[in-house]
Amino acid sequence: MPYKETDTVKLYYTIGEVAEMFEVNTSLIRFWEKEFDIIKPKKNKKGNRLFTPEDIDNFKVIYNLVKEQGLTLEGAKKYLKENRKAVKHEFKAEKTQFSEIEHKLRSIKSNLIEIRAAL
Repeated sequence: MPYKETDTVKLYYTIGEVAEMFEVNTSLIRFWEKEFDIIKPKKNKKGNRLFTPEDIDNFKVIYNLVKEQGLTLEGAKKYLKENRKAVKHEFKAEKTQFSEIEHKLRSIKSNLIEIRAAL
């Protein structure tokens, strides 16, 4: 029986992990946290920020607006205020699409592993 990878879902991510996900500095993550009220990380006793998957999703939206679409911070804030529900809906639809693609790729991978084992 071939090895099957299990999906590990983390409840919290450190600021370093978030910065690595988006390939930005931790200072930018802290800055966006201050600028955008939708980012609300938990803090442990030491004061370290712990970001939830929902925070990560919000970072993805902000990253898309600021870095990919080229909006200014003020423009992104205004867009989020005016279109909060629409943005979340668009993002969830996109996330579902990626989830379907990921499922298909995993299926192809397992088929290829079975073919390799048969050779």
